[in-house]
Amino acid sequence: MKIIDAHVHFSEIASFHDTAKRLSNLSYSYDGLLQEWREHNVIGGVAMGVTETVHNGFPDYQSNTPMGLDLAASIPNNLVYCPGINPFKTEEQNFKELELELLRPDVAGIKIYLGYYPIFAYDEIYTPVYRLAAKYNVPVVFHTGDTYSERGLLKYSHPLTLDEVAVKNRDVTFVMAHFGDPWVLDGAEVVYKNRNMYADLSGLIVGTEAEINRHRRTRFLNHLLHALDYCDHYEKLMFGTDWPLIGVGAYIDFIKEIIPEEYHHDVFYQTALKVFPKLKSNLIV
Repeated sequence: MKIIDAHVHFSEIASFHDTAKRLSNLSYSYDGLLQEWREHNVIGGVAMGVTETVHNGFPDYQSNTPMGLDLAASIPNNLVYCPGINPFKTEEQNFKELELELLRPDVAGIKIYLGYYPIFAYDEIYTPVYRLAAKYNVPVVFHTGDTYSERGLLKYSHPLTLDEVAVKNRDVTFVMAHFGDPWVLDGAEVVYKNRNMYADLSGLIVGTEAEINRHRRTRFLNHLLHALDYCDHYEKLMFGTDWPLIGVGAYIDFIKEIIPEEYHHDVFYQTALKVFPKLKSNLIV
């Protein structure tokens, strides 16, 4: 089965390096990513642009919009990315630079870090972002749910806040990263209700296969399984790892378990091509 990883990271962020070393036990590097992809038949992916100007500084209010990828001198040919938005860097020049980014063949969307930055998705500061997304037919991906930093503010990343954005911008495709976890039932309703809202299943567990196995033995997954059944739109969900938060192979097996087999082709491959139209020309097939 061909697999697309619709949510990875490829940025020189201190917390990502720390997580890869202490929790997920993997090589957070150019070669490390490609090695995992080769081993598990991942033919391409989508990275979320983010930068920090000081060590361990994310969410960094000084990072310029658009935020890109800086883990290595170049990125793999089968990796496209979504430039990140710092809502405190939204001058006219920032949006001009973002528009130039969207002309690149390897730029497939835009990423907004709700919760990390204390601005709601429906705030007018993001209106130019949505207009550019519509103009260039690229999706806007929102971080939702728990923040991987105690400096985040959770009320801004609740998935219900995306409903208003989806209603007011029907000409834009939106992606709810992490399915709004832990508020996945609310996230499921927003995906179910709005034809232009999709979700990825990345970042639901951090660590190694041992951590996945630990959760299999508890009630940890009950809320997620309930939400998946309630949403009842598996064709609007996408596989993603949030690499380097967890290894690719273990997470593929985990998602296969919780998604009915008849929807594996959509979740692991087809829906990502629909949501990120520019991805197709960058895949290794």
